[in-house]
Amino acid sequence: LKVIMLLSSVITILLISYTQAYSAARDAQIIADFLRESELNHAMIARQLVHRANWASVGTLSTNEDVKDYPMVNIISIDDNNEHKVSTGVIRFLLTDLDFTGKDWQHNNKVTFTFTDEQTLNCKNSNKDPMEPTCARTMISGQVNKMDPNSPNYNSSLSAFIARHPAAKKWISEHDFYLGELDIRNIYVLDFYGGPHHVNVSDYYAIHI
Repeated sequence: LKVIMLLSSVITILLISYTQAYSAARDAQIIADFLRESELNHAMIARQLVHRANWASVGTLSTNEDVKDYPMVNIISIDDNNEHKVSTGVIRFLLTDLDFTGKDWQHNNKVTFTFTDEQTLNCKNSNKDPMEPTCARTMISGQVNKMDPNSPNYNSSLSAFIARHPAAKKWISEHDFYLGELDIRNIYVLDFYGGPHHVNVSDYYAIHI
């Protein structure tokens, strides 16, 4: 059904192009884009965006009196590696109660992260505007869990984070940062025209990169 819908869209666009002004180059591009979209692995794209990013924007519901109950967006450093620098897909981050996000999640631990290909300048280098659907992005929603320092994988997770973000050593010692991870509940990927695609969490974790 999806292929039929895509094919129908291509035919419609081609018919419009003929009624306006024929362009062989434009038709070739439309067909190439159609083939590209039909081959996209949305779960793979989500994993790649997460793994390549050193940071992400995160949205919470604000507890700050000035903007209480408004969406609050912040930037936090993230890591998805294990101690061997291999991607796990698990999104981990450091938080502090001195910050917006640190206070907000304790009132309502539901958050949404956004990752975009523009974070690594791939879109700019390809002459794509960050808002273009072909500048891939993923919106990952879930619940924040504060990791237990006594859990078996805490030290290795913290070491992996510090290996990627050496400045974190100072944050922990001076500002009481603690390690958290996202219990992922929903994943959406926008990587082509036609709207976002829902990705199953199990498919996301099944990817090896």
